Amino acid sequence: MKARLKINGVITVLSLAILGLFPGFFVRSHSVNFWEESAEILGFACILLGQLFRTSARGYKAEFSQEGKALIQAGPYAFVRNPMYLGILLIGLGIVMVLLNWQAAFIIAAVFIVRYFLLIFEEEKKLLKLFPGDYADYCQKVPRLLPSAESVVSKDMREYLPLRWIWLKKEIGTILAVLVGVLVVESWGDLRNEGTFVYFKESIWIGLALVWFISLILYLTRTALFKKYASGKSDIAL
Repeated sequence: MKARLKINGVITVLSLAILGLFPGFFVRSHSVNFWEESAEILGFACILLGQLFRTSARGYKAEFSQEGKALIQAGPYAFVRNPMYLGILLIGLGIVMVLLNWQAAFIIAAVFIVRYFLLIFEEEKKLLKLFPGDYADYCQKVPRLLPSAESVVSKDMREYLPLRWIWLKKEIGTILAVLVGVLVVESWGDLRNEGTFVYFKESIWIGLALVWFISLILYLTRTALFKKYASGKSDIAL
């Protein structure tokens, strides 16, 4: 785990360095139009939702995996088999929509595929060895990374995205670092290219996205369903 985190950290630092060295190629010039502003707002929503998936998946796994001795099939792992990577994918997609030239999406997609799909396949081999029958059945029921349309519509978000304040506390540094970094770069571009009026107009929409994010956190952390999980771990399908 530590080696994987170090590699992910190196990739992040290199990505930021490349972005800083070649902003003209990667960072798009902002323009005032409906589609551009809509993409930015939707991008912020993707970043925030991705952070929730990442936080929920990491916290849920730490609490219920019994240090890797149990196969988790509930919570975010009932939605997709790799909810942590789904969160990272949403964060990357959101950053592209807010800041980057559209061609940069192909570079990010290539990095994601090479890095994370190799990790996914490696982890799947280990899980098949540890839980041969259960994991094979689990793979038949739950998609690898992208949820089915039916599960998105039919499942209650509180079932597949439980949250606890202690999980959020552990991830708050990462959440704020990503959010503040994107806001600083995006705000600098708006002020330089579009002026103060457009900047404040977009800030209102971003503020509404943050209100939605906080409301969603309160909704998910107060769910009675998770209280059932927390009070009786034996009732969870592992």
